Amino acid sequence: MNESVEIFNNLLQLAVENGASDIHVKTDKPALLRLNGRLEAVDMDALNIDQVSAFVDETCPEGFLDRWHADKQVDYAYSLEEVGRFRVNAFFQRQSVSVVFRHVKDRPPSFEDLNHEPEAFRKFCQSKDGILLVCGATGSGKSSTLAAMLNYINHNFDKHIVTLEDPIEFTYSDVKSVFNQREVGIDSPTFQMGMKAVLRQDPDIILIGEMRDADTFNTALTAVETGHFVLGTLHSSNAQQAIQRLFEFYTPEEAQSMRRQIASALKGTITQKLIPDLEGTGRMPAVEIFMVDSLGRKIIEEGEFEKIPSVIEAGQESGSRSFNQDLYRLIKAGKISKQDGLAFSPNPKALEMNLKGIFLSSGGIVN
Repeated sequence: MNESVEIFNNLLQLAVENGASDIHVKTDKPALLRLNGRLEAVDMDALNIDQVSAFVDETCPEGFLDRWHADKQVDYAYSLEEVGRFRVNAFFQRQSVSVVFRHVKDRPPSFEDLNHEPEAFRKFCQSKDGILLVCGATGSGKSSTLAAMLNYINHNFDKHIVTLEDPIEFTYSDVKSVFNQREVGIDSPTFQMGMKAVLRQDPDIILIGEMRDADTFNTALTAVETGHFVLGTLHSSNAQQAIQRLFEFYTPEEAQSMRRQIASALKGTITQKLIPDLEGTGRMPAVEIFMVDSLGRKIIEEGEFEKIPSVIEAGQESGSRSFNQDLYRLIKAGKISKQDGLAFSPNPKALEMNLKGIFLSSGGIVN
């Protein structure tokens, strides 16, 4: 075994044994582990550029090396026997090499594993068509939430599920559903080619790793029109921003003509943040859920995106939930601290009032 690979393998094993979610390796700097959201330095010698480069050259799958040398960045999956699987992102910075690993658990999680309240998620899982976007910053648990949803579908419905991922993160064993998982660069030459082929593969459900451009989103819209349910991720901090970003795929003239089509296709958005739990040993998800009902479709059609937060706030009967409503629940349940809840709130003053028993309604203040 290459000496550099052995050093990295030991580091990855140490990371998994300590429950790290991510491992950061920067040339000539100590490695860092992300533990419960915080970066902690590893007591080991810093790796030089030859060692870091040798690991990437040795472990990069066939067909990816040319991309690595040409683009100076690459994503791929790496498996270490009896330790686990990792999503690898290698890249150059200031003419040196850095590598970031994300530990990916092979067994898809359940909603309970992720500390989600499952009711709204299960409602989405019963959809026969439409687009569901799972949103949040990098490292907010979007992939895990999608995996829990597919895991639930797999155990409860007979569906053909096709995933197009870059790279594959969770793997699934067929239970009631049948999975075909395609990895970009290995099972499909490009993301665009995989997207064009997916509708010919008779799927019921399509998982798209990321809504990355107009071509991807247009294919998702076509899939919805032919009776498919499409799940994908988007980097956005809330539902309003997510929906506005969809329209940014198009010119202003195109965007206006797309409003009705997007409003009709969009099933909803789930946006999440991970917050330190009360014991300081893990993190809890705070979730904003936008169930696109008739009122939601109307404001999207009319381009009144600024009304989305108030529609979510008032939409609890349909299953919608604002960040503040979920933060209030988590604080009252003793799962996160008030201090952390206020720090992560998009509107801390309103949350502070809620915690004092003061709520605003369309008719005024309610105690």
